[in-house]
Amino acid sequence: MKRFLPVLFAAFTFYSAAAPQASAEEIAQKHLIAAANPYAAEAGLQMLRKGGSAIDAAIAAQMVLTLVEPESSGIGGGAFMMVYDPKTKKLTSFDGRETAPASASPTMFLDANGQPRNHMDAIPGGLSVGVPGVLAMMELAHKKYGKLPWADLFQPAIALAEKGVPVTKKLANLLKNFPQVANMPDIKRHFGKPDGSFVKAGEVLKNPELAETFRQIAKGGARAFYTGPIAAAIVDKVQHAPVNPGGMTLKDLAKYRPAERDAVCGPYRTYKVCSMAPPSSGGITVLATLGMLERFSPRDLKPNTLSEIHLYAQASKLAFADRNLYIGDPGFVRVPVKGMLDRRYLAARAKLIDETHDMGQAEPGTPPQLHARFAPPVQEEIPATSHMSIVDDQGRVVSMTTTVEFFLGSAMMVKGFVLNNQLTDFSFVPEWNGKKTANAPAAFKRPMSSMSPSIVFNKDGSFLMAIGSPGGPAIIPYVGTTLVAMLDGGLSPKAAVALPHHVMTGGVLQLEKDPGLSALAPQLTAMGYEVKNATSETSGLHIVEKVKGGYIGAADPRREGVVLGD
Repeated sequence: MKRFLPVLFAAFTFYSAAAPQASAEEIAQKHLIAAANPYAAEAGLQMLRKGGSAIDAAIAAQMVLTLVEPESSGIGGGAFMMVYDPKTKKLTSFDGRETAPASASPTMFLDANGQPRNHMDAIPGGLSVGVPGVLAMMELAHKKYGKLPWADLFQPAIALAEKGVPVTKKLANLLKNFPQVANMPDIKRHFGKPDGSFVKAGEVLKNPELAETFRQIAKGGARAFYTGPIAAAIVDKVQHAPVNPGGMTLKDLAKYRPAERDAVCGPYRTYKVCSMAPPSSGGITVLATLGMLERFSPRDLKPNTLSEIHLYAQASKLAFADRNLYIGDPGFVRVPVKGMLDRRYLAARAKLIDETHDMGQAEPGTPPQLHARFAPPVQEEIPATSHMSIVDDQGRVVSMTTTVEFFLGSAMMVKGFVLNNQLTDFSFVPEWNGKKTANAPAAFKRPMSSMSPSIVFNKDGSFLMAIGSPGGPAIIPYVGTTLVAMLDGGLSPKAAVALPHHVMTGGVLQLEKDPGLSALAPQLTAMGYEVKNATSETSGLHIVEKVKGGYIGAADPRREGVVLGD
């Protein structure tokens, strides 16, 4: 995996060319949505203007993202949603992570010689497809917090699918730069032209097949997806994939259930930060990193200074070392959540940080809670995801991260939508030195994720901000460093999302191309870091912050997101 990720980050450098030149920003008094595409944000805004809840807006936006950003998310994938209701003061989260079919086993990604398969070879086709969770999760959230009729939430996406929408620069560039994915039969059929070329940015693309799928789900609810003709088409596609056929069955789809979970929360300075619990590793790892940084003065954490980059990188290394060892699906693994976030434990971990030098390889600690020892290898995620942050007229808040995993998921489509490749988020190595891997594949298990949809509260318990990002394992430092920039550095949402990124997940320190960061590279190298300059990072941060008189939102300038509100 260490060989693969640098190549991957290089391959995604063309994101910057596809993104707006400046961060979108909006100030609103009543309601606000920040999402990854203007059409999706507009659909969400329509629901908010009709008196719909933030959950209603999220559902409408997700349906449109299925159409306009199929490379990143859609109803063939999974998601995590954080919800805060100020009326009841209740914070909850919804787990729509995909599950492995009954046919899954710990050795499913090993070759004939018992060795882990090449990651990219395992992605396309049916073996990598998990049972999609987005629709079931959204239906559960809608039953609890929805205000508008379920069917109404699909109308913007249906109309756009019939009329057609312009192809984005991001999608067009990805089709051009990933021929091994783009040349899969379904992708060629939907995005290709008779002359063998692919659709170009700005060309209008219709998807009447997806419009019909949406009509069926609008009428029949999530059941119309998990049973009946749509489910049969999914199973047929997975079992008869052109490469890597899988074993998903109709029973696997009918068996899927989303989960409502308690959020994981922790203090940072005077704030309370809450995020997603396992099977996502994002919440625990963001909170653990922040918990270690509390030892240091905010003056030392001024955004993108030498001290901030160093201290964040060291805390991130330590947090990722624990993450890689202990976290997995809580239905299969006893994750020591309280122990990993124990303040005394994190203070002790923070003392391992040398303020003048890189520690090298970080070793996992021993959290003060009953836990099992697992093997350290994990399989990292790949950056093709989306995030939205929303607040409605009643102050309800949604922070939702949603994904199909890799660019265009498994590179297979059914009924107009892309099927995920989420099972490649499992570790390909089921055990190491006689110890089982926490994130090894298993029947009905949910693969570990790095998605970190988060909500921050003030000292008095009032809502402060909603934040999240795509980006694979880099989601965690994207969210964490942005929180530090805002909470310690006092940056506005617009300034914070535009900051050049520094990313440390355990080995190489990645610095996004920027004169200021480049100037610090020699000093960081002298401190012991292996530094790699990345042309562009793959974040897509979307933030909503409560301010006096209303809300401010911002969208990451690296992608095509916007903020809309009233």
